[in-house]
Amino acid sequence: MTNDAKSRLVQLATYASVSVAFVIICIKIIAWIQTDSLSLLSSLIDSVLDIAVSLLNLFAVRYALMPADEDHRFGHGKAEDVAAMLQSFCIGLSSLFIFSEAVSRISQPVVVQETHVGMIVMGLSTFLTVMLVLFQRYVVSKTKSVVIAADALHYKVDIFTSLVVFGSLYFSSAYDNPYIDVLIAVGIAAYILKGAWEIGSQSFDHLMDKEFDEAIRKQIMEKALGHDMVIGVHDLRTRRSGVKPFVQLHLELDGNITLYQAHDISEAVEASILELFDDAEVLIHQDPAVIKNIPLEKGQVLSTKGKGRKISERRES
Repeated sequence: MTNDAKSRLVQLATYASVSVAFVIICIKIIAWIQTDSLSLLSSLIDSVLDIAVSLLNLFAVRYALMPADEDHRFGHGKAEDVAAMLQSFCIGLSSLFIFSEAVSRISQPVVVQETHVGMIVMGLSTFLTVMLVLFQRYVVSKTKSVVIAADALHYKVDIFTSLVVFGSLYFSSAYDNPYIDVLIAVGIAAYILKGAWEIGSQSFDHLMDKEFDEAIRKQIMEKALGHDMVIGVHDLRTRRSGVKPFVQLHLELDGNITLYQAHDISEAVEASILELFDDAEVLIHQDPAVIKNIPLEKGQVLSTKGKGRKISERRES
C-alpha cells in the first residue's frame, strides 16, 4: 500500500471516529437524563472524551502526514505521539472524576430510574462501537498508525464499559440495589485508568525513540548480514516517528573494494531491510573492515575498543 493510500485510510478512520462518538454522546445524554445512573454517566463522560480526543487526533494526523520540510527534515510524524500522550492524560482525568462521584454516591445512594431506556441505548452504543473498532483494526493493520491504535484501544474500553453498564442497569432494576450501579462505575473507572497507562506508555516510548523489539532488530541484522559482501554490522539504531520507522546501521565491508561497489552493496542491503518495512527510512554507513590492507574474513569484525585495533570474531545476534 502506498503512503498516499495509507494517509487517506488514516484520515478516514479519524472522520469515522468523530462521527460515531457524536451519535453515541447524543443518545447517552438522553439515557442518562432518564435513568440518573452513575455507571451510565461514567460511560457518557468517556464518550465525551472520545469525541474531544478524536478531534485532537484528526488535527494531529493531518499535521503528522505533512511531508518533511526545511524545519522538520524527519517529517512531522511525532505529532501523532504527542496527541496520544494528551489522549492518555484526558482518559486518566475521566477515571478520577468517576471515582470521586462513586465516593459521593456511596454516602448518598441514588435509585436508578427507567432502566429499560438505558439498556436500549447501551445496546445501540455497543453495536456502533464494535463496527468502528473493526474498521480501526483494519486501518492499523495497514498503516501501523499509533494514534489510530490508541483511539481503537479507547473504543475497545467503550465496548467493555457499555456491556458492563448494560448489566449494571439490569441488575439494579432486578434487585433494586443502588450500590450495584456504584460498584460497576468504580470498575469502569479502574479499567479506563489502565487503558490510559497503556496508551501513555507507548506514546512516551515513541517520543523517547525507544528501540524496536529485539526480535525485529534481529531480523534487521539477518537481512543486512545476508549479503555475501557484508563482513559485519554494528551500531544498529531503530526508532519510530508516528507511522514511519527509521533504521540506521554501519556495514563492515572489505576496504579494498571500490566506492561504487560499496554503494551497490548498501543499496542491496537497504532493499532487503525494506522487505520488513516498506515505508521505512534506512540510513547506512559503510566502514572499511581492514587492517594494514589485509581484508577481514566473513564472520569477523573490526574492534576499536581500547588503544589499539584488533580483529575479533563477530558474535551472532
